[in-house]
Amino acid sequence: MQRLKKLLLLFKNSCGDNAFLGAIEQVEGIVSKILSVVMIAVILVAIFDLVIVLSKQLLVEPVGFFNESLFEVFGLFLNVLIALEILENITAYLRKHVVQVELVIVTSLIAVARKIIILNLDKTGGLEIIGLALAILSLSISYWIIRRTTAKKPH
Repeated sequence: MQRLKKLLLLFKNSCGDNAFLGAIEQVEGIVSKILSVVMIAVILVAIFDLVIVLSKQLLVEPVGFFNESLFEVFGLFLNVLIALEILENITAYLRKHVVQVELVIVTSLIAVARKIIILNLDKTGGLEIIGLALAILSLSISYWIIRRTTAKKPH
């Protein structure tokens, strides 16, 4: 009977708020580390893809000229940059345990800019262009607000 009481008391203490929050933090840490490793793999594959596409473009006839769209190459570069920004978001979270809104907004701006750079205007409707413009405007205003408020805070 005494052992059962001790066991129930141990279970009750382990289900307390602090213990529960500690377990959640451990799971968040593990998930963040797994995401970091996976993102590194994605970055390496994206770089490999970029090197293959760039090599084909530079080495295929006529030598030194891009046969296909240069925008595809720019898109691949920006894919790597976006992946690096996402990795930076994850590592910043691992360091400070806080999602840094400024990094998220910058990553979003890069992603929308990538979309605009590779946009085929022949196949894009006016509503999509307006939507992209509104997204850029909204993200830019958000970034400005975040930068302005963080600049006022003493470090």
